Amino acid sequence: MSFLPHASDAHLWITIALLVFLVILWRAKVPGMMTKALDDVGARVQAQLDEAARLRQEAQALLEEIKVRHAETERAAAEMMKTAEADAARLRAEAQGELEDDLRRRRALAERRIATAEAQAAIEVKSAAADLAAEISEAVLAHRIAGAASDPLIDAGLRNLGDRLS
Repeated sequence: MSFLPHASDAHLWITIALLVFLVILWRAKVPGMMTKALDDVGARVQAQLDEAARLRQEAQALLEEIKVRHAETERAAAEMMKTAEADAARLRAEAQGELEDDLRRRRALAERRIATAEAQAAIEVKSAAADLAAEISEAVLAHRIAGAASDPLIDAGLRNLGDRLS
């Protein structure tokens, strides 16, 4: 027997060493540890997948809420626009009415002022005419008195005036 192994003996010893190694690993509970390690990794991966699914659901719910709020905001903006347009039309109509009233009042005031000015002018014309008539009468009387010593009409008027005053 020689100590140098033959090719078939080497295969035998490798097989025996492999079996001994596997028995040692099995006795040391390495397969259980490997299974436990794989299970732990699987559990972590599953937890991460569950967390990702939960986050996706939250994101989906948030997206739906944002869509609803967006629709509500759009609806509110449309209502605000309608209200603003109605208010603008109402204010425009009120302003037009107030403008017409103001113009009517100003026209009436102007007409009153014109009427007052016309009446004042008529009074001034009458006064000027009366003053002119008085001046003409005075000039005519002065001319008659200067031309005659006595005027029978004036004398009769003065006598009548004396009778009326007493």
